[in-house]
Amino acid sequence: MSGIQVVIVTPEATVLDRKAEFAALPLIDGEIGVLPGHAPTIGRLGFGEMRVRDGGTTLHYYVDGGFTQIVDNIVSVLTGRAIPVSELNADEIRQRLSEAEHSSGSASEMALRQQAVARAQAQLRILAKS
Repeated sequence: MSGIQVVIVTPEATVLDRKAEFAALPLIDGEIGVLPGHAPTIGRLGFGEMRVRDGGTTLHYYVDGGFTQIVDNIVSVLTGRAIPVSELNADEIRQRLSEAEHSSGSASEMALRQQAVARAQAQLRILAKS
């Protein structure tokens, strides 16, 4: 087996479509690593870091939830947002986190607030690692 094909799609664009040796994806209940020959899988993505390795290069993306399908050495990722980690801005993320933590409102607004906090925290964790 010569590798895997990794495809990341958002509502706006195909963010990535390339061959790779390995991919790691953040699931809602942990992380999954994918090598050639992986069993067919469908998973729900969480907020977190996706890594795609080919040769000596590893690409890092923040993915904003969604779904993945792994079949026939193709890793398909459908997500609301996929941002290269190099484009994340720690100061902006901290500002959004502070605003979300200090907002109040109805039960539905609280759920949105919790999602915003989880997104910001995931982005800050990724930046701390890089």
